[in-house]
Amino acid sequence: MTQHKHVGSSLDDLLESDGTLEQAEAEALKRVIVSQIQQAMGHTGVNKSQLAQKMHTSRTVVNRLLDEKDAGVTITTLVKAGRALGMTWTLQAGEDNGSDRAA
Repeated sequence: MTQHKHVGSSLDDLLESDGTLEQAEAEALKRVIVSQIQQAMGHTGVNKSQLAQKMHTSRTVVNRLLDEKDAGVTITTLVKAGRALGMTWTLQAGEDNGSDRAA
Protein backbone atom coordinates (compact mmCIF):
# COMPACT_ATOMS: atom_id res chain seq x y z
CA MET A 1 0.00 0.00 0.00
CA THR A 2 1.41 3.40 -0.97
CA GLN A 3 1.30 6.33 1.38
CA HIS A 4 -0.23 9.57 0.11
CA LYS A 5 1.19 12.58 1.90
CA HIS A 6 -2.00 14.64 1.39
CA VAL A 7 -4.58 12.07 2.52
CA GLY A 8 -6.62 13.66 5.29
CA SER A 9 -5.26 17.13 4.52
CA SER A 10 -7.37 20.07 3.50
CA LEU A 11 -7.31 21.58 0.03
CA ASP A 12 -5.71 24.68 1.57
CA ASP A 13 -2.87 22.53 2.91
CA LEU A 14 -2.30 21.00 -0.53
CA LEU A 15 -2.35 24.36 -2.29
CA GLU A 16 -0.05 25.85 0.34
CA SER A 17 2.46 23.02 -0.05
CA ASP A 18 2.35 23.54 -3.82
CA GLY A 19 2.88 27.28 -3.35
CA THR A 20 -0.40 28.11 -5.14
CA LEU A 21 -2.74 28.98 -2.27
CA GLU A 22 -2.60 32.76 -2.70
CA GLN A 23 -3.10 32.49 -6.46
CA ALA A 24 -6.11 30.20 -5.98
CA GLU A 25 -7.63 32.60 -3.45
CA ALA A 26 -7.07 35.57 -5.80
CA GLU A 27 -8.69 33.72 -8.70
CA ALA A 28 -11.69 32.76 -6.57
CA LEU A 29 -12.12 36.35 -5.41
CA LYS A 30 -11.88 37.62 -8.99
CA ARG A 31 -14.60 35.16 -10.08
CA VAL A 32 -16.90 36.53 -7.36
CA ILE A 33 -16.19 40.13 -8.39
CA VAL A 34 -16.75 39.37 -12.09
CA SER A 35 -20.03 37.64 -11.28
CA GLN A 36 -21.26 40.62 -9.27
CA ILE A 37 -20.30 43.09 -12.01
CA GLN A 38 -21.98 40.95 -14.67
CA GLN A 39 -25.14 40.72 -12.56
CA ALA A 40 -25.17 44.50 -12.14
CA MET A 41 -24.64 44.92 -15.88
CA GLY A 42 -27.62 42.65 -16.51
CA HIS A 43 -29.83 44.46 -14.01
CA THR A 44 -28.98 47.87 -15.44
CA GLY A 45 -28.95 46.78 -19.09
CA VAL A 46 -25.40 48.09 -19.56
CA ASN A 47 -23.19 46.32 -22.11
CA LYS A 48 -19.38 46.33 -22.23
CA SER A 49 -19.14 49.34 -24.54
CA GLN A 50 -21.54 51.35 -22.40
CA LEU A 51 -19.67 50.39 -19.24
CA ALA A 52 -16.39 51.52 -20.82
CA GLN A 53 -18.01 54.86 -21.69
CA LYS A 54 -19.40 55.31 -18.18
CA MET A 55 -15.98 54.49 -16.70
CA HIS A 56 -14.21 56.86 -19.13
CA THR A 57 -11.96 54.04 -20.26
CA SER A 58 -11.53 51.62 -23.14
CA ARG A 59 -13.43 48.45 -23.85
CA THR A 60 -10.10 46.63 -23.51
CA VAL A 61 -9.99 47.62 -19.84
CA VAL A 62 -13.56 46.37 -19.38
CA ASN A 63 -12.62 43.07 -21.05
CA ARG A 64 -9.69 42.71 -18.62
CA LEU A 65 -11.99 43.57 -15.74
CA LEU A 66 -14.42 40.83 -16.78
CA ASP A 67 -11.67 38.26 -17.46
CA GLU A 68 -11.72 35.87 -14.51
CA LYS A 69 -8.11 34.85 -15.18
CA ASP A 70 -6.73 38.41 -15.15
CA ALA A 71 -5.91 39.15 -11.51
CA GLY A 72 -4.09 42.38 -12.39
CA VAL A 73 -7.11 44.68 -12.24
CA THR A 74 -6.59 47.61 -9.89
CA ILE A 75 -8.86 48.60 -7.04
CA THR A 76 -9.36 51.93 -8.79
CA THR A 77 -10.76 50.12 -11.83
CA LEU A 78 -13.11 48.11 -9.62
CA VAL A 79 -14.34 51.27 -7.89
CA LYS A 80 -14.91 52.97 -11.26
CA ALA A 81 -16.86 49.98 -12.56
CA GLY A 82 -18.94 49.83 -9.40
CA ARG A 83 -19.77 53.54 -9.52
CA ALA A 84 -20.66 53.29 -13.21
CA LEU A 85 -23.13 50.53 -12.34
CA GLY A 86 -24.49 52.12 -9.16
CA MET A 87 -22.65 49.67 -6.93
CA THR A 88 -20.61 50.13 -3.79
CA TRP A 89 -17.88 47.76 -2.67
CA THR A 90 -17.46 46.49 0.86
CA LEU A 91 -14.30 44.64 1.84
CA GLN A 92 -14.30 42.52 4.94
CA ALA A 93 -11.30 40.61 6.23
CA GLY A 94 -11.46 37.95 8.88
CA GLU A 95 -9.11 35.86 10.88
CA ASP A 96 -8.09 32.48 9.53
CA ASN A 97 -9.35 30.55 12.56
CA GLY A 98 -8.36 26.94 12.83
CA SER A 99 -5.25 27.29 10.71
CA ASP A 100 -1.67 27.31 11.88
CA ARG A 101 -0.35 28.78 8.63
CA ALA A 102 2.01 31.72 8.93
CA ALA A 103 1.06 34.84 7.04
